[in-house]
Amino acid sequence: MSSMNTTSMIDSTVVDTPAGPFAVLVGPDGSVRASGFTADPATLLPLMHPSLRGEPRHRPDLGPVTAAVAGYLSGDLTAIDDIPVEQHTGGAFMSHAWQVLRDVKPGAPVTYTGYAALAGRPAAVRAAAAACARNAAALFVPCHRVLRTDGTLGGYRWGLPVKRWLLDHEQLG
Repeated sequence: MSSMNTTSMIDSTVVDTPAGPFAVLVGPDGSVRASGFTADPATLLPLMHPSLRGEPRHRPDLGPVTAAVAGYLSGDLTAIDDIPVEQHTGGAFMSHAWQVLRDVKPGAPVTYTGYAALAGRPAAVRAAAAACARNAAALFVPCHRVLRTDGTLGGYRWGLPVKRWLLDHEQLG
């Protein structure tokens, strides 16, 4: 017997962006549970905590979430800031680190070392990097705003060309 509630539905949509298709999964309360640069929202399900998963139901418009993505793409780089996000990890540091990441301003990326310090654990650079790697809500929890200490891009689940596009877009905005 699966622990996933197979009757729970989550809404999904795909938005065309200059960086490629961007899929979003939203829970019944309107909070983003997963998002990323893919044309297939189902590929986001494994990124989510099992307790948050459900059967994706396509919707052409997710209301405030779709409007926020459109606003961001149009140059209102803070449009995504107030969209609620729901992620679970089982760890207090990870949840805190994701919240801190939401406070990193567009156009002002930080290094992994700087991110660890902002999260209150300056020596925990690996833990900060792990928070970026395990983030299921790309764009809304802007892990693309974290760079290597030498200023290079580092990694990004959705590819370095997407990360570069996002950073360039935020510099121009």
